[in-house]
Amino acid sequence: MNNITKEKRQRSGGNSAVRPKQGFNRRSPRKKMVSSIRPEQLIKEATVTEIVEYKSERTFESMPISEELKQCLKAKGYVRPSEIQDKSIESLMDKRDILGIAETGTGKTAAFLIPIIEDMMEHRRKSTALVLLPTRELAMQVEDEFKSMTKGMGLYSASYIGGTNINTDLKIASRDSHIVIATPGRLLDLVQRGAIRLPRFNTLVLDEFDRMLDMGFVKDMKQIIGGMKNRKHTMLFSATLDNKQQSLINEILNNHVTVKVSSGEKTNDHISQDVVRISEGEDKFAVLKNLISQESFEKVLVFEETKHQVKRLCAKLNASGITSDDIHGNKSQNARQNALNAFKSGKVKVLVATDVASRGIDVNDITHVINYQLPMTFDSYIHRIGRTGRAGKTGVALTFIN
Repeated sequence: MNNITKEKRQRSGGNSAVRPKQGFNRRSPRKKMVSSIRPEQLIKEATVTEIVEYKSERTFESMPISEELKQCLKAKGYVRPSEIQDKSIESLMDKRDILGIAETGTGKTAAFLIPIIEDMMEHRRKSTALVLLPTRELAMQVEDEFKSMTKGMGLYSASYIGGTNINTDLKIASRDSHIVIATPGRLLDLVQRGAIRLPRFNTLVLDEFDRMLDMGFVKDMKQIIGGMKNRKHTMLFSATLDNKQQSLINEILNNHVTVKVSSGEKTNDHISQDVVRISEGEDKFAVLKNLISQESFEKVLVFEETKHQVKRLCAKLNASGITSDDIHGNKSQNARQNALNAFKSGKVKVLVATDVASRGIDVNDITHVINYQLPMTFDSYIHRIGRTGRAGKTGVALTFIN
């Protein structure tokens, strides 16, 4: 199958699950994963500091971009660029490759979309861009942003994500689009079917690139990049920087600039972090229920490690009278979106999720993040708890330790 294994396509949401061959032992024992996190890393008091808002000396109106784009940005309420936008836009418009490190909510998406849109307008819409993201939710957010920033411009987008009908995607792929936004598995599925030709793209964006590489997409990334024979411009954006990935970053980027507006290596100072120790014989679920039942736990995101654990925990919470929903890779895209909307609107108090939610959701005012089990890596921990304590507000992160 052209080096695209069924396992990878299933993992990234590209295709529905494939039945194993006769005689394959689905229940073969797995080596137990051991977390690399030390408990003392998870205890930290929130530091309430005065927020010094970054204020650019220039406005979007004064930037060398098309009038149509300025009007769309104005309609969205954009007046001045954020720090990551302000410090990267000239380099990106000059077609310099970039490594951009900035926390969630700092405007990374607009930072790479503005120069892409401007390039499309300048070259009479002939340029084509490919944006890859690790989760369906992030892909949908980027496409929504692109549509709102190009309203009335005659620019068209296409998104290809797992959990949607492949036949619908094949129809969409038969039409021209100026930008493709996708998860790696579904994109490679369409490439293998001949529906998408990678050489047509001249611009590549890897958003949340460290997470994509960490999720096992390294071979996928190399295959996609190798197929982009006409790639001229590459942008990597993320909230964290993993030094172990530096050699691969150097392979992907050419004579790049680095723009950092955060270290990408520490947890948010506005989050109070602590551990909840469960003694032998203690009812772990009862401890969780008692915590969440407190009045201060208004909007709670709970992380579990596997899809089955997420479903089971969500069911137990609902049975105990705590309104909950869940989000994980086995859910259809519509079901995931419905769960997310219910959490955003307050219809449910708790959202139980796998790591798909650590980067895939954008929900305001999450008061608490709870790790029901110790995460496998500190990087995963950083992204999970980063869902709270946003926009200068304080949040609480609790991690259960047996």
